[in-house]
Amino acid sequence: MRILRYLFVIVTLISCGSAGHKNDQKAPNVLFIAVDDLNDWTGNLKGHPNAITPNLDRLSQMGTSFTNAHASMAVCVASRNSLLSGLHPTTTGWYALVKDHHAMEESYDEVMGDKQMLPAFFKINGYKTWCAGKIFHKGASDFEFLINDLWDDVLPEYKSKLRPIDYERGGGYKGYKFYPFPKEGSQVKNHYGEKISFGHSLCGGPLDANDIPEGKMYDELIADYAVSKLKEKHDDPFFLSVGFVRPHVPYTAPRKYFDLYQKAEIKLPECPNNDLSDIPLMGKSIAFNYGTNMGDYEMVKGMDDDYYRHLVHSYLACVSFVDDQLGRVLSALEKSDYADNTIIVLWSDHGQSFGEKRTYRKMSLWEESTHVPLYIVYPGNKSAQCDQAVSLLDIYPTLVDLCGLPKPDHLDGQSLKPLLEKTDAEWNHPVVSSWRYENYAVRSNDYRYIRYRDGSEEFYDHTMDEGEFNNLANDDQYKEQIEWHRSFIPSSPTLPVGMKQWTGDELDATIQKWQSNNTMPDWLK
Repeated sequence: MRILRYLFVIVTLISCGSAGHKNDQKAPNVLFIAVDDLNDWTGNLKGHPNAITPNLDRLSQMGTSFTNAHASMAVCVASRNSLLSGLHPTTTGWYALVKDHHAMEESYDEVMGDKQMLPAFFKINGYKTWCAGKIFHKGASDFEFLINDLWDDVLPEYKSKLRPIDYERGGGYKGYKFYPFPKEGSQVKNHYGEKISFGHSLCGGPLDANDIPEGKMYDELIADYAVSKLKEKHDDPFFLSVGFVRPHVPYTAPRKYFDLYQKAEIKLPECPNNDLSDIPLMGKSIAFNYGTNMGDYEMVKGMDDDYYRHLVHSYLACVSFVDDQLGRVLSALEKSDYADNTIIVLWSDHGQSFGEKRTYRKMSLWEESTHVPLYIVYPGNKSAQCDQAVSLLDIYPTLVDLCGLPKPDHLDGQSLKPLLEKTDAEWNHPVVSSWRYENYAVRSNDYRYIRYRDGSEEFYDHTMDEGEFNNLANDDQYKEQIEWHRSFIPSSPTLPVGMKQWTGDELDATIQKWQSNNTMPDWLK
């Protein structure tokens, strides 16, 4: 099947006149920027009052800021492969966590056939494609056999620069691109020791020059690569992908970014004590179930009283650090020959929680997890803000549309061009997000509806409850609205790849355990 795919690429290149837009000076370039785990804590999105993000705010003024954008699934692997394939997880069966990579690779030909991942599509249409950092979860690709289809050039991985002391501080953490860990190692690992074997990356702190391999963070090398490419002379249009890895855990960054903030003055997220009292069992299982035997909330609560504030401070510092790297790339573009003919898209793969709904990561169906920054700048457009609900799935068809390329017929998303031209244009495309199999959120302009696979529900009115503190699923006042949102729930979702029938997962197992021996933690009640 892979031989057939390569034959398809060759035929497509011939049918495109060998290069589609080759030597066509009017063909726009694409600067495709991903920021890992960035929630709405930016000045423009006002998700946190202390956030210092001058370059994200600058980007928001250059084009259209989509303030109500959401991921298809709030975890790196599934979100990125959904965006890059143009297909929803319910279409592909890629409801993927890291452990599911092998099943994804094995199913690639069956799922994708002759359909192209976004960079490959631009490559066969005459674009030079370059990759620095984390675009797919693994980096340049989650499918090793696909690298040459996707990219003409790739920045080498960060792993080669790491030292033995870096691995020691990381406590065996395998996500090499996210190093370095705090200089004293993971605070969680130091506190709990062997009680936790997973989840110790929920840590952070400032770094000095000698804590950083060769004195540069990976994101600085990624920005260096992008700046270098923008200084070069290019005859063909380019698709330059820049995948920053911060603010992903561990929350480490050079010390000067921590010094931007007065730790004692940082506002902590609002997390009412009874926040989970009206949440169904499946939602509570999702809040609990992330690899540690105690749950992230219990783990953080068990540290000293200042650790929560430390995590928030560390995340904000990482956001400001990556914002600085973005500024370097934007300045290089502005000074380059390509400033007037380059589309910029910046997105994050999902949000990040800090205690809301008793979670400290992503991987849920609530606002903090699915809500992401999304900015689009294209030649000739003006500064604007669009508050309508849009999906990361819409990026693929939007870029195809803006670049005047032939639209593939497999895309699940919608082109955002009508909203780029008029932000209040009619738009009836609420965003469907999944968390694992048959758990869904439907986000419209003003509401969020959640339905779990056991039939239980949540409903939130964002016009009066942005924090999603009050579940209105049983409120008759919203009966018609709830029914309308239900109509967008997928009727025939694809099973997770590798499964012939649904047999449950750890969410179900956790609920069964709680029900059989009454062991649900009190903090979930």
